[in-house]
Amino acid sequence: MEHLIVVATCSLNQWALDFEGNLERILESICIAKEKGATLRVGPELEITGYGCFDHFLEGDTYLHSWEMLGKILQNEETRNILLDIGMPVAHKNVKYNCRVIIFNGKVLLIRPKLFLANDGNYRELRYFSAWAPARYVEEFHLPRIIRDITGQSTVPIGDAVISTIDTCVGVEMCEELFTPNSPNISMGLDGVEIITNSSGSHHELRKLYRRVEMIKEATLKNGGVYLYSNQQGCDGDRLYYDGCALIAVNGQIVAQGSQFSLKDVEVVTATIDIEDVRSYRCISSRGMQAVNTPKYQRIEVPMALSQLQINKKILIRPTKPTKEFYHTPEQEITLGPACWLWDYLRRSKTSGYFLPLSGGIDSCATATIVHSMCRLIVEAAENGDTKVINAARRIAGETKNSDYIPKDPREFANRIFHTCYMGTENSSKETRERAKNLADAIGSYHIDFNMDDIVTSMQALFNLVTNKVPKFRVHGGSNVENLALQNIQLMPWVRNRDGSLLVLGSANVDECLRGYLTKYDCSSADINPIGSISKKDLCRFITYARDEFNIPILDGFLTAIPTAELEPITHDYVQGDEADMGMTYDELSTFGKLRKIERCGPFSMFSKLVHDWGAELNPTQVAEKVKKFFFYYSTNRHKMTTLTPSYHAEAYSPDDNRFDLRPFLYNATWSWQFKKVDSLAKEFENED
Repeated sequence: MEHLIVVATCSLNQWALDFEGNLERILESICIAKEKGATLRVGPELEITGYGCFDHFLEGDTYLHSWEMLGKILQNEETRNILLDIGMPVAHKNVKYNCRVIIFNGKVLLIRPKLFLANDGNYRELRYFSAWAPARYVEEFHLPRIIRDITGQSTVPIGDAVISTIDTCVGVEMCEELFTPNSPNISMGLDGVEIITNSSGSHHELRKLYRRVEMIKEATLKNGGVYLYSNQQGCDGDRLYYDGCALIAVNGQIVAQGSQFSLKDVEVVTATIDIEDVRSYRCISSRGMQAVNTPKYQRIEVPMALSQLQINKKILIRPTKPTKEFYHTPEQEITLGPACWLWDYLRRSKTSGYFLPLSGGIDSCATATIVHSMCRLIVEAAENGDTKVINAARRIAGETKNSDYIPKDPREFANRIFHTCYMGTENSSKETRERAKNLADAIGSYHIDFNMDDIVTSMQALFNLVTNKVPKFRVHGGSNVENLALQNIQLMPWVRNRDGSLLVLGSANVDECLRGYLTKYDCSSADINPIGSISKKDLCRFITYARDEFNIPILDGFLTAIPTAELEPITHDYVQGDEADMGMTYDELSTFGKLRKIERCGPFSMFSKLVHDWGAELNPTQVAEKVKKFFFYYSTNRHKMTTLTPSYHAEAYSPDDNRFDLRPFLYNATWSWQFKKVDSLAKEFENED
């Protein structure tokens, strides 16, 4: 009896609405899976369209072109003799669904809509799709004419069913369904489904992968079975980076794991599994008691076996052994994730490079170091013969189509595509200017250095002419209002005239965005920001890691420097410091951010938690003042989030107003009732002491 089966899952770098490109990558993954002997292949969620189409999922064209691409897959000879699980949107009875389409040998076997939709955080699936209900319900779907002409079928089943082959049973689970308390894999496993596929559009967040892997292991740990997880990988046109990491688990153990970050457009992961191991694992009396009472799924019969005679006859072919799952450290995640995201953005935007103002501080240093990491990944991919990376690098570097240029040195390539400048004023220090220059030398960027005093003086002269007033910095006797106004007139001039255009990189971190410690239409006027959702604490850890990993010792100077905007004059006894300006530390801001967003705390509940957490160092009144100060500045500066530079999403407490953190931008900044409650509770605590 044949019992060995080769299964395949994959990570694809799909791009929203790039139908031809997405089709090409799907077909390539199928060919690779077949070359490796697989008889079952699963791809990412909505792989035909790309996951991040957003409101384009409301357009009829998106559904029409999806069927056209599926038709090409059905007609392609390379897709024969392998069971395929393909992702696309489907409209049924004028209702739109996020679906998997199961096909075999030019026929559609089943359309399986998503049962539980992702609608939290970055996800808005209920805006575009409806959830299929009830569970295990199946009806007939009338195929569009273009598919009927190819398959000869008029109708196919649509609904919550499973696929029954000659030798096993395959069920479908989709992304969010795995994360629900009563996941479909439980009932499918109890009803005899032995292989479960999961197509996902899961994005990267720092320290998130562990939770995903543990849930995949848990899906088959108690119930047994084979679990194939497929995910999109790369930037498909938005703030998110989908972090791949295709996985195959058997009976609660990982047997194959793909990369989390990669410049590859297609990565296929395969494993040889022994289906008898699943049956043996399930020989538990208590499981059988539950199984006999489990409602049944409709089985769609397909006349094929996943186990192949030629595989089972080769004695040297054996089941893939369990492997220890691999996790990057947070520092490595920052090194790789934003770098891959920047590469996708650069090559797909058809621009000629990046431009970054280097301030000599750690934030712009971190952004520059991430670009350096991108250049290193490009050189590494070129060394490995990745022709897609090489061709894109040639175009971006300004080479002709017939050029034989291959990026071999990260510094040389950076000099072609990465432009930095130091824009100083009379308030800038020699130390920050030197740090910016030394960093540019170390990573190879094309760097210029100039002073903006003439621009600043002209602005001040114009203001004086119009108002007959001369503002002064605080250290020169001016008020706080004057001091703040003078700090916020610096501009970002265009640099280096060359063919094509440059993308301007921002470098405000998540904590400063949360506090609103940035100049609107200055820090917020860049094209993209690779660190906008990363905390200051994590950025410092990243720079420490990069210093040693990339052998850039001058990064030490950034780690020891006091964070400063250098927008006020430096005197013998005063240097502007960010934390002093903000009235709170970066660590405190991270704590406020996590409580506000992740723990869903308002002022009162935040104080109620922190009065205990910080009680050893601060009295209740001091804690109350910190909480009130945070909410005051957060609310008065919330309007800045409406113009926030699109940032790589890496942190669950990001204040991004566009899609992730939906809140008003006009607040009653006094929080009158809330602050009264905080003060009242603080007084109670003080009296008890």
